[in-house]
Amino acid sequence: MDYDIIVKGNNLRLKQGFLGLANATLVFSADGPLLFDVGHHVNRPELLAGLQRHGLAPKDVKAVFLSHLHFDHCNNIDLFSQSKVYVSEREWDYADNPHDDDPFVPWLIREQLKKHDLALMPAEGRIAEGVNAIAVPGHTPGSYGLVLDTADKGRVVLAGDAIKYAKEALTGQCDMAFDTQETGSASIRRILDMADRIVPGHFPELIKRDGVFIWEDTAAFELLVR
Repeated sequence: MDYDIIVKGNNLRLKQGFLGLANATLVFSADGPLLFDVGHHVNRPELLAGLQRHGLAPKDVKAVFLSHLHFDHCNNIDLFSQSKVYVSEREWDYADNPHDDDPFVPWLIREQLKKHDLALMPAEGRIAEGVNAIAVPGHTPGSYGLVLDTADKGRVVLAGDAIKYAKEALTGQCDMAFDTQETGSASIRRILDMADRIVPGHFPELIKRDGVFIWEDTAAFELLVR
C-alpha cells in the first residue's frame, strides 16, 4: 500500500472567488491503481502528467473515488470512462438539490456520472485491500474520505474538503459548511483522532509529530505570464 499526491492543491483565494486547486492522490493498492479526486479542467494537464510519471494513462486507473461533487474535485471524471467510480449515495442526492448558498456543484454532473460504472455507497466500507471509506460530512452532507492502512506511514486519511487546509486541523473548526458547522467540526475531530497523516483537500500533507500535526512540503503556486 502506497500513495502519491499527483496534483498538489493550494488554498489561494481572491477577494471574490478563489484560485485554489484540489489535491488528487493516486493510491497503489493490491487491487490496482485508485485515484482519489480528479480536479477540474485547470489542472487536467497536471493530472495526466502525474499519471504518466507512474507509467499510467486514465484507462489504467481501476477505480476513482470522489470525495464530494464540487467542480474542483470531480470535473475531470470524463477522462476515466473505463474506471469504476465511487460516490456516496448521500452526496449523489445532495448534488440534485444543493444548498442555496453552494455554487460549486457543476451542472450535469449526475448526467455525466451516469455514463460511468457508478457505485453509490450507502454507508462506510471497504473499497480495496487496506482502503476503507468513511463518512465525513460537513463541507457537504455526503462528503467521504479514505483511510489507508500503510506499513511505513501508519494510518493515512485522504480527507478531501472535510479538512481543506491546516487552519481547520489546528482549530478543529469547519471553515465552510454546506451541511452544518457542527457536523463538519465533528468530522474534523474524527479524522484528527484516527490519523497519523492527513492529505487535506487544498494543502500539503499533514504529519503527526509528538501529538501535533505539522507539514514539511510547501504549498507552491507557480504562476507564469504569457
